[in-house]
Amino acid sequence: MPLTFRKSFRILPGVRLNINRRSWSITTGGGSHGPKHTHSSTGRRTTSMDLPGPFGWRRTRTAKRH
Repeated sequence: MPLTFRKSFRILPGVRLNINRRSWSITTGGGSHGPKHTHSSTGRRTTSMDLPGPFGWRRTRTAKRH
């Protein structure tokens, strides 16, 4: 079983700093019903949002910037 490291810090209301073994990321938003945007140090951008009803949540990823 591989060892993993992940830590998340709240630096401001609605802003989190996420650190793992290989990179870090900043997450903003994610209020009660709003979208959550994540920007990673590797260039990956992710948007996720809770949808009402049986839809659960939806995530959209964009490719890494080269």
